[in-house]
Amino acid sequence: MAGTQFSLGSTIKLSNGLSMPRIHLGVYLTSGRETVDAVRWALEAGYRAIDSAQMYHNEKEVGSSIQSFLSGGSNTIGLKREDIHFTSKLASNTNYDAARRAIKQSVNQSGLGYIDLFLLHSPYGGKAKRLECWRAIEDAIEDGEIKTGGISNFGVKHSQMRELLDSQPRIHPAVNQVEVHPFNTRTEITSYCRDHGIVVEAYAPLARALRMQHPIISSVSKKYLVTPAQLMIRWSLQHGFVPLPKSVSKSRIEANGAVDSFEINKEDMEAMDGLDEYLVTDWDPVDCD
Repeated sequence: MAGTQFSLGSTIKLSNGLSMPRIHLGVYLTSGRETVDAVRWALEAGYRAIDSAQMYHNEKEVGSSIQSFLSGGSNTIGLKREDIHFTSKLASNTNYDAARRAIKQSVNQSGLGYIDLFLLHSPYGGKAKRLECWRAIEDAIEDGEIKTGGISNFGVKHSQMRELLDSQPRIHPAVNQVEVHPFNTRTEITSYCRDHGIVVEAYAPLARALRMQHPIISSVSKKYLVTPAQLMIRWSLQHGFVPLPKSVSKSRIEANGAVDSFEINKEDMEAMDGLDEYLVTDWDPVDCD
């Protein structure tokens, strides 16, 4: 997506007609005051989207920080609840009733009234349970508890995405959140998503800082006078993904959102694409049955 301007105010349109911000703050492995502060700093810096999950055990902290920001003096432009995009995810695929209860619990935990984007966190559990839990998301959308439904860590090798689309769902998944960065490009998954109108959210877009000193990342970031993190976030955006950079440092949160002053040229994008080594920095459920 060369030639496109990206900022914390940029949005992307989803298949259901709604839009969401192009950059989200990730809060994986954060807790308590750390979470509250990170969310506040992000919102003050201009972020308008926060990515949480039931398994992160911080939905309450994220929600309270969002509410505190909206009602506080830092909200100088009068933002409202509908201006902040909140994501959570189902911890496990068990059955329809358990999923419906879990969704309601997430809404209550966050205290935000509804969840903007709710995902099946993984494909674990098998086809029948995946489809049951997707039906729970559909019903939660119809009941106003969720605005948009999606999936996470769904792959194509065992047709996890295809089985969902082939099941003739009332509502199609608008998002697939997977680990994507220059060292794990997942082109098969991202191509399938693009062809089926599913937006790719890139978690761990900085590869958890494991390759910040790679010679190509280092040299290209110096060329554009940016940090390696800013370079990798911009790479994700130019591929059409929605990156979820995580940090609990105020200065890094601010820097990670400042990626609108440069554009990676075609040659450098291709060089970064060539770094793929299928680096998995956490779990990798995309090929489960």
